[in-house]
Order: sequence, then C-alpha cells, then structure tokens
Amino acid sequence: MSSQSQPLHSLHSLADQLSNSDFDSIPIIDLSDASESGTRRQALAGHIRNACLNAGFFYVKNHSVPTETVAGAFQAARDFFDTTSEIKQSVDIGKSDNFRGYMALLTENNVPSNKGELHEAFNLGLDPSLGLAQEGGSAGELQHSENLWPSDQVWKGATGFKQAVLDYYSAVLKLGQVLFPLFALALDLDEHFFDEKTRFPAAIMRLLRYPGIPPEQRDERIPGIGPHTDFECFTILCQDAVGGLQVQNKKGEWIDAPYIPGTFVINIGDQFARWTNDIFVSTPHRVLPPTSTRYSIPYFFGCDHEVPLIPPSTCTSDERPNKYPEIMTAGAYVKSRLDETYTVSKVAA
Repeated sequence: MSSQSQPLHSLHSLADQLSNSDFDSIPIIDLSDASESGTRRQALAGHIRNACLNAGFFYVKNHSVPTETVAGAFQAARDFFDTTSEIKQSVDIGKSDNFRGYMALLTENNVPSNKGELHEAFNLGLDPSLGLAQEGGSAGELQHSENLWPSDQVWKGATGFKQAVLDYYSAVLKLGQVLFPLFALALDLDEHFFDEKTRFPAAIMRLLRYPGIPPEQRDERIPGIGPHTDFECFTILCQDAVGGLQVQNKKGEWIDAPYIPGTFVINIGDQFARWTNDIFVSTPHRVLPPTSTRYSIPYFFGCDHEVPLIPPSTCTSDERPNKYPEIMTAGAYVKSRLDETYTVSKVAA
C-alpha cells in the first residue's frame, strides 16, 4: 500500500459520500504530473479517485498522445466509411468469431424496444503485429485474435488505413498503461498492483461514424447510441467537435460531455465497477443523433483475459462485503456482455 494513501476507512467513507452526491458537470484532470512521484502524483490520483467515485467520468489533458496521430486516425475513419459497400462488407463482423470488423447502420441496439442505433462501426482488438497479444485462452473467454483489415486488392487505401489506425491504437494503449497505476493509487493500492494483470490487455477499439440527420427527421427509437454502460475497466474516448455525448447523473438528468480540444474523455466501465466492489462508478451514457456527421473513437481498456475479478482488500470490509461472490475472469465477463449485445449474422468468409 502506498505510504501516501489515505487509510482504508477513508476510501470507503469517501466512496459512500461521493456515490450519494450528484454531479452537473464532468471534471477536467491534468495529467502533467503523471510521471512525477510523491505528493504531486498522489494529488493527481486523488483527483482521479474523486471522479471515479462520483461521476465515473472525467476529461484528461496533457496526455502525451500526439495531435498528428489523433488527426491521422480520424482521417482514416473518414476514408474507410466513405468507401464502397463492397469494401466494408469484405471485413464484415459476421466473418469474425471475436467481434472484429465492420458493423452497418442499425446493427446494434442497446435498448431492445428501439429500432436500432444510427451509427456504423469498425472494431479491432490487440493486433498480433504489435507483439503483445497472448495466444490461446480458456473456452468461454474473450480471446486475442487477428483483426479483419481490408486488403489492397479491394481498396487502394487499405495499407494507409491500417497504419494510421494502429499508430493511434498504440499511442492510446500507452495512455491506458499510464492510467492503470493512477487508478491503483486511487484505490489505496500499490501503484504496481495492475502491472502483472495488464501484460496482454483486452483493448478493444472502435471507429464510429454517426450520419447527420435533420431534427425534424429524428425518430426517438433510433438514437445515435442508446443509454448504456461500457463493459471493460475504462474507456478512453476521442470525439470530434460535433458533440452529442451525454452522461446521466443520479437524478436521471442528462449532462452534456462536449468536445474539448486536446482532451480525451475517460469513463469507468462495468468490469472495473465489479472488480472494485462498486467503489468505482460505471455511469450510463448515450449519444444523440447529430445534425451533421459525427466521428468518435472509443477505446475500451481491460485487463488480461484470465485475471479473476476478485476485489482487492481495499474495496471490501465487514461493512462492505463483496457484492459479486461468483469468481469470473475478465475475459469471460466481457465475452458474456458482448454476446448479449452483438447479435450478428455469420456469413461465409
């Protein structure tokens, strides 16, 4: 346990206090001190702690992801979604056994009573070319696998697309690895607590395009993305200036999470909430249909697939016993959630 950390009872009492309070805005946290030590690093972890116990959302600035890398990924997304149906269908998610590839408009539906969601997507995971993916895994768990990439034979921009997307993926992977020790400190743990649990992280990234639609043509049952919580430990989201992301507070009000230049939006996912015995808060959010085309890139960061989701000692006590007694691995948990969400038609490869 860090010598700078607050005592255990303070974490629990603060969690109870902040989980019972509400929020009407999302904090912005400066990561400039992420590489520091001592009181400055601990103060940064304290800001992250407060955000994770209350809103479950925060912005980060001074994150060290190069601006040109972000711009390249958004251009790659525009280029891909502007291609033909033939190119997109060549990497359709139905050809993957691991939720990789292209998803068409209205394919997803977070709210069963709705008609579908007004976005298209390209999904990828930890690419073997990065040298970090662990082969194999237990049956019933999410596993690392090859991504589906368009070939040069069907699209002359395929090579550039793959390179720009993987450059961004790698840069945000490093940001996630910076955040995990800060989350550990926020939980009153040694900052290296997650090191051995994130050697082969389950990092799923999506390129998303929301077509613009005039307000008078909107259908309430076809949102950009319906209300939901994310599955993994935390999400690192980069969005463009169009906007539309909203976060639900405890009163049920929808709070705007607008575009702020040079920032990422970070939010806690269900896996982290479960793992921390609901010390960290996973908050519902949604995306309204935009009036002009919107692009965003969410990066869902999890731990290694085989890690059991057993709360660390700082997250349980006699007064706060484990709410989730069933031992489940991270890979099995996320796969079960993806199976519930993605109902896709398998097509011949």
